[in-house]
Amino acid sequence: MSNTIIQVDNISKSYMLKHQGSQGYTALRDVIANKVKNILQSKRQAINHKSEEFWALKDISFDIKQGDRVGIIGRNGAGKSTLLKVLSRIVTPTKGRITIDGRVASLLEVGTGFHPELTGRENVFLNGSILGMSKSEIQSKFDEIVAFAEVEQFLDTPVKRYSSGMYVRLAFAVAAHLEPEILIVDEVLAVGDAEFQKKCLGKMKDVSGEGRTVLFVSHNMAAIQKLCNTGILLHKGQVLESGNIEDVTKKYLTSGNLNESMIIFDQEENIHGQPISLFIENIDGEIEHEFPIGKPFQVRVKFRINKKTDHFIIALGIKTISDIAIRTSYSIPAEILPGIYEAIFKYDDVILASGNYPLVLGLSSYEKSFFYRDNITSVQISDLSEMKDNSAIIRTSGVGFILNPINIIINKV
Repeated sequence: MSNTIIQVDNISKSYMLKHQGSQGYTALRDVIANKVKNILQSKRQAINHKSEEFWALKDISFDIKQGDRVGIIGRNGAGKSTLLKVLSRIVTPTKGRITIDGRVASLLEVGTGFHPELTGRENVFLNGSILGMSKSEIQSKFDEIVAFAEVEQFLDTPVKRYSSGMYVRLAFAVAAHLEPEILIVDEVLAVGDAEFQKKCLGKMKDVSGEGRTVLFVSHNMAAIQKLCNTGILLHKGQVLESGNIEDVTKKYLTSGNLNESMIIFDQEENIHGQPISLFIENIDGEIEHEFPIGKPFQVRVKFRINKKTDHFIIALGIKTISDIAIRTSYSIPAEILPGIYEAIFKYDDVILASGNYPLVLGLSSYEKSFFYRDNITSVQISDLSEMKDNSAIIRTSGVGFILNPINIIINKV
C-alpha cells in the first residue's frame, strides 16, 4: 500500500544534563552533612553545578508507508530508542511535528505496560484496554495470545514473578495480536531465546502482510535484513541514510568502524597509571570492528605506569548492551616498574551472539583502582552468512559464552 501512515517533520529532542563540579574526595559524613545543610536552607544552592544541553535527536524527517517493515539501526547512543519513545508518545519532542494515522503498540522494554502485581491474564486485558479494544475483542484473541507466548502454566501468576524471557514472550504476544495499525519493537527481543525470536520475526512479517506497519530496532543485521524492506540509519541523533534496507545496512556496516576500533586516551599528569590506546583487531593484528559469529579477535591495550606498583592488574570486561556482564578477564597480579606496556587480550575460542558488545577497561593495584572506564567502545558481532544447523557455533541472541580462558599477553614496549 502507498498511504503514508507516519510522517516525521524536523523532529528534535533535547535533554539537560547536569554535571557536578569536581570537589575531590568526599567522605560519607560530608555527604550526609551537606544533605542536612541543604534541607535547612531556604533556597537550593547551585554552586559547582553546570548544565549542558544534549540533543538526542536533531532535525529528523522521514515518511513511512502503510505496510512497511522499517529497520532502525545505528551505533549505541545514535538516538534509536529516543526516536521510538517519541513515536510511541512516551516522550514529547522538543521541536518538530509527528503525524501518526493509526493505533500504536510498543514493546520498548521488558515488561512495558505491565503491572507487576497483576497476573498475566489480567495484564493481557489491561494492555488491550490501553490499546482501545473492547473486552469482547480481547477475548477473541486471548487463546491465540496465550498459545503464542507459551505461558499457560503461569497465566494466573503475578507477572513480577516472571522471568525476563516470560515477560517478553507475553508482552510481544499482546502487542502483536491485538491488531494495532503500527507495531514498534526495540532490541528487547534479544532477551528471548533463538526459537522465540524466529517466531517473533515470522509474526512481524505476518502483521505487515496484513497491511500493518512494523518499526524494528536491532543490532542483529541478519534479523533486520530478513524482516525489513526499508531502513533508517541514525548517527548522533541525525538520519545518515534511509531507503532500501540493503543499502542502509551496507552503509551502517562500513561507516565509522575504524574510528570505533582505535581509541586514543587523553593523558593526565601526576597519575599513577593510565591507558594510552586501545585497538580492536583480528588475530593477524589488523584493525577491525566487526566480526562474524565465531571468528577470533583480540583487543590490544597500550598503557603507561608512572610508579612502581605491587600486585598490578589490568582487566578488560565485555558485556551486552543491556549491561549484563559476560566476562571480565584479569592479568595475574604482579610487580610492575614504571614504563610503557602493551596487553593483548586474545579471544581465540569465543561464542558470542550477533550484536553489539561494549568494553570496560580497568587498571589497578592490590590497594586501589587508578583507572576505570565503562563503554569505551564496542565489538560488533554479526551473523551475515548462512550457517548450517550442525555448526559448532551456538546461534543465540543476547548473552554469549566464552569457552576457554582468555589468553592475556603483557610486554614492555
